[in-house]
Amino acid sequence: MMRTEAKDAEKISAPQSPFCGSLRSKKFLMLGVIATEASQYLDGSNYCWCRQTQQVVGPDGGRVHPDRCRPGRSCYHSAFE
Repeated sequence: MMRTEAKDAEKISAPQSPFCGSLRSKKFLMLGVIATEASQYLDGSNYCWCRQTQQVVGPDGGRVHPDRCRPGRSCYHSAFE
């Protein structure tokens, strides 16, 4: 790879997914694909957790939920990374 191609490759960032890559739920674990809708996380219990903290609060201290674990949150990272 040429030097300019290497610099361009470094500039490419992963596209943002609708939900944080650390958002987890039992229903999500059964999907086998990246979730694109909140309903793909939520079952009757509405229980979700953060993969990073293994709790119902994220690294920023906020509650974990598909409505909250989105681009713009300080601990968000794309599921495509």
